[in-house]
This record gives sequence, C-alpha cells and structure tokens, in this order.
Amino acid sequence: MLTRKQYELLMFIHERVRESGVPPSFDEMKDALDLKSKSGIHRLITALEERGFLRRMEKRARALEIVKLPDNVADTLRPATTRSQAQRLTPAGARHGGMRASSDARVAGSPRKAMGEAEGAVNVPLVGRIAAGTPIEALQNKISDVPVPGGMIGRGDHYALEVTGDSMINAGILDGDTVIIQESDSANTGEIVVALVDEAEATLKRLRRRGDSIALEAANPAYETRLYGADRVRIQGKLVGLIRRY
Repeated sequence: MLTRKQYELLMFIHERVRESGVPPSFDEMKDALDLKSKSGIHRLITALEERGFLRRMEKRARALEIVKLPDNVADTLRPATTRSQAQRLTPAGARHGGMRASSDARVAGSPRKAMGEAEGAVNVPLVGRIAAGTPIEALQNKISDVPVPGGMIGRGDHYALEVTGDSMINAGILDGDTVIIQESDSANTGEIVVALVDEAEATLKRLRRRGDSIALEAANPAYETRLYGADRVRIQGKLVGLIRRY
C-alpha cells in the first residue's frame, strides 16, 4: 500500500521517463510535490525502493528506474497526479472553475477523443459522494453541475460523484477526486463501476463475475474483496473519467 505522496511521486517519475526518457531531478520532484526540502523526496524514494517500485542505479546521473507500477493501473490510463503533471497533460480548454480533467478520457462504446479535441464543456450533475472504501449511503439528488470536457463524454446520460476513501488508489482514484460516470445497468468483468448493494449502499469498485456471484474488488491491498449474490448488486454506471482539484 502506498501513501498518497508515494503514489504521486511514482507517477510523476513514470510520466517524466515516458515523455523524455530521463528521470526528473530532485528539485523537480520537490517542486512537483510541493515539498519544502529534498529530504522529503529522499524519504519517499527510499520507501518506494523498500516496496519494490523503484530502483536506484549506481554511477548514473538521476539514477532512478521504475521497477513496477501499482496494480490495476494501465499504461494507457494514467490520471495526472501532481500539479505540474496536470498543467502539462491538460489543455487550457479543459480547465474550468479550479478543476483540471485527468488524462483518463476513455468513453465506453466509442473511440477515445483527445482532450485537445473537446469542443467546450458539458455540465454533468453532481449527485453526491461515493465511497472508495466501505460502502456509504446510496446516491443522493443533484447537488450542483460539474463542467466536464466534451471529449470525456460519450453516448447516454452521465453524472458525477465525489470520491471518499482510498480503496481505489492503485487504480489512480484518490480521495477527493470527482469521478464521471456513464449511466448503465450492466458492465463487463474488470470494469470500474458504481454498484448499489442491497438497494441501500453505493460503492465504487472493480467488478468481477464469479459464477453466480459478483465480487466488488478494491485497488488497495488494505481492503478485502467483497462477494455478493448477483441479486444483491445493481450496476448504476461505469467510470469514464475523473477530475482532480489542486
């Protein structure tokens, strides 16, 4: 299990290596994570080494190598996790009201649109909070509207939910994020869904089908997978994007 800062640093290093082939400097990492000194970066790197995510290579400048990434985080589905990443990855036309859209712009059932191709913003209703952890109360009524880049929205109706908890952190979904959900009453195994359990509790989890049962799987080893009879779980939508505040 990674802390939020460990996760942010790992993703920042990964994105920089993927873009330029060279790991960031300690000063760049310090600025990206808004830390006051490089000693904090050294502690984070040591922790990531101990957990097997990073390796320091001897006799090389900026000698950091990504050994592995958190489970369930695909290379092609990587939300921005730090301020500098969000500024670099998100075009100006996709920023609204102090919120920045992540690079996760997958739309189920239609081709992915680049964020730069989004034509303006679409207002999506924010209908409540969703637990990325222990299920909380079922979805509420509309609270407000959230402006979302048009390239993140596909066919059908959509709504937004504020995430609470850290059980989906290894899927790049952090406490405080706003997730964009495409309304659907069905989903394929492996997709991240909003699931209503016993018509009372809503949760954001990865769906796994196991025979006649449904497993709601966390993306954090600190949380156990919960198994339910199929008649106890109702799918209310599928994740298609997220927005993160800075």
